[in-house]
Amino acid sequence: MQTAIPCTVMRGGTSKGLYFRVEDLPSDTATRDKVLLAAMGSPDIRQIDGMGGAHPLTSKIAIVAPPSHPDADVDYLFLQAVVDEPRIDTSQNCGNLLAGIGPFAIENGMVKAKHGVTDVRIHMLNTKSIAVASVQTPGGVVEYQGDARIDGVPGTAAPIPIDFLDVAGSSCGALLPTGNAIDIVDGVELTCIDNGMPVVVMRARDFGKTGYETPEALESDAALKAKIEAIRLKVGPMMNLGDVAKKTVPKMCLVAPAQHGGAISTRNFIPHRVHEAIGVFGAVSVATACVVPGSVAASVAGIADPQNVKNLEIEHPTGFFTVTMDVSLEGGNVQVRRAALLRTARKLMRGEVYVPTSVWSGR
Repeated sequence: MQTAIPCTVMRGGTSKGLYFRVEDLPSDTATRDKVLLAAMGSPDIRQIDGMGGAHPLTSKIAIVAPPSHPDADVDYLFLQAVVDEPRIDTSQNCGNLLAGIGPFAIENGMVKAKHGVTDVRIHMLNTKSIAVASVQTPGGVVEYQGDARIDGVPGTAAPIPIDFLDVAGSSCGALLPTGNAIDIVDGVELTCIDNGMPVVVMRARDFGKTGYETPEALESDAALKAKIEAIRLKVGPMMNLGDVAKKTVPKMCLVAPAQHGGAISTRNFIPHRVHEAIGVFGAVSVATACVVPGSVAASVAGIADPQNVKNLEIEHPTGFFTVTMDVSLEGGNVQVRRAALLRTARKLMRGEVYVPTSVWSGR
């Protein structure tokens, strides 16, 4: 016997995951997490007995609920199913799966579609902040086909512009959690920043790297990974994140001068695998670091007039990510007025995912 649970599989940005309505899952957290681990097939490096794709980027979950915030249309809780551990992580947000929340909410009757474009205000529970996703809805129906292209995804799809409202310090309590543009940990200069995602920015050259290596080459360097993880464990408490040994934040980002006309080149540890691209909020945080005077990213990017920057192209292993910025410098401090970017999404399958009744017998 198995329990059937309504579910939609969607690609959101450069990630893929399972989308659920909150009412279709167990109400208590412990049972819910067991159900989701069973649905994903964790723990198993292949996730062969579940829907996960054997990689953090394809082992993601979105839970959508009625709004608990007065300025939102829906709530969005992001959950990371750890591939090789029996653990669900809630310590971060995901801006890629965020791209699918608007279409999912509209198609599940949680938001009424307008003719043309429907703005969906999304309360991101992980960071207690608001994002506004603009979904193409000609004739009041979600449109997935279009001409928008994002690096890391083949083909084109309908554009989903997303504006982030007041995400600075949403996880760590401040844009610069340590209060400094630069800190030194284990002899390495670094910048701790949180503009939607806690990120530690470091120069690739300080680790004996160019910053242009493939993700596979970086992942195979055990000494490099150990050094970066040692720094991450020390930086976690400095960023008000506490003990991060079992957390997926902060992300660790190696930067180098741009190679292809962008602002900066990145290689991102997320934290134990290397991203084939860069996460949405990771890109926003790195872009923000590029305009923080005195930061590691600013020294590498070398932007002459950061206050007048409108678009920053963050290079990554499979292309670049354009972040639209509106910042001001007041007394040497950066105030982020707006951060926005373009994503796409596609519904892949809608139906039911099955878990053993020994895990949950349903309602």
